[in-house]
Amino acid sequence: MKIAVIGVKGLPAKQGGIENYCAEVYPRMVAQGHSVDLFARSSYTDSRWFEHDDFQGVRVITLPSLPLRGVDAFISSALGAIRSSGTNYDIVHFHALGPSLFSGLPKIASSAKIVVTCQGLDWQRAKWGNTSSSLIRMGEKAAVRYADEIIVVSKNLQSYFFETYGRQTVYIPNAPASYAESDRKFSYGTSLGLDQGKYILFLGRLVPEKRPDLLIEAFQALQPAGWKLVLAGGVSDTSLFTSNLADLADGNPDIIFAGEIRGTRLAEIVRGAGLFVLPSDLEGLPLSMLEAMSQGIPVLASDIPPHQQLISDQRGVLFQVGDINSCIHSLDWAINHPQEMAVMAKNAQQHVEKYYNWDHITSENLKIYTTGSKMPEPIGVVQKSLTPPH
Repeated sequence: MKIAVIGVKGLPAKQGGIENYCAEVYPRMVAQGHSVDLFARSSYTDSRWFEHDDFQGVRVITLPSLPLRGVDAFISSALGAIRSSGTNYDIVHFHALGPSLFSGLPKIASSAKIVVTCQGLDWQRAKWGNTSSSLIRMGEKAAVRYADEIIVVSKNLQSYFFETYGRQTVYIPNAPASYAESDRKFSYGTSLGLDQGKYILFLGRLVPEKRPDLLIEAFQALQPAGWKLVLAGGVSDTSLFTSNLADLADGNPDIIFAGEIRGTRLAEIVRGAGLFVLPSDLEGLPLSMLEAMSQGIPVLASDIPPHQQLISDQRGVLFQVGDINSCIHSLDWAINHPQEMAVMAKNAQQHVEKYYNWDHITSENLKIYTTGSKMPEPIGVVQKSLTPPH
């Protein structure tokens, strides 16, 4: 099959769940004999316009974009939709709701099967203004209208599309990224002033909906003896918010902004953490949490539905979303009950190994590509072995 991929910033992945998802799935498809063209943004790849690069067999085609919030995604997605309409692709796969605004172009102008993957309801994200949010909502409606199949990464999203539009979707969850070997001597962590097992890790983009501010406030209030807080992640059109986070930290030497880290350093910092915390108000199915779970790191998170799906049933600890007192109480409990948290971490690791696997996810995507359009199974039906138990 010849596959076009639209809505991705680019490869190799620097940050972002969608980019990591594509870095795992599409090279596996290429290895099985398929051809994949991924349309990327020049603001992300730093390549010249229309230049072709290779990423593990995936042809990454850089399209013009502008390094302006929201604008680059819409420009590159529109151009990708136009390019894919004029080429004989079997599949045109849009990732995220905003880029799906242009899913009607290849639907009308080509015979390709149109697939959309929704990783989250992006119009809810705090960084977008009213205009951008409205355009993303239009993209959501376009996906419902034009996509032959819609893939969602959580059961909560599956329920949303059915309840809002009466649209059946296919549930295929994310899986944790494959981590590199890391330094057993913990050299990078030591350079940051960290001790293994004695720091709390927040891993993700520093954006309002992930609530790193809530975590900083909870840590400042609790001041756990001997512990530090590490915030590892890049900025995503939120420089003012990041500046406010620094003000919240108030020069506390036990709060470390590690920035965006990748490769062996990322693996080292995740594996050395004593506790992973994700206090988000909004998620699809968070890859960073899956990665922490796969490495056997205890997890504490807000009680939004995607987090409940991952760490309920004694796989982690949940606190009330947006509630600072609940966060402080749960953080204090987790730090002071290491044996109970270790048991939960083991349960979580086994759960991820059983139900979240990139080879299986790739296979499920290919099944959608190769089968004729059909109505997916109704909400609540267990879909093959990818659906974890409640």
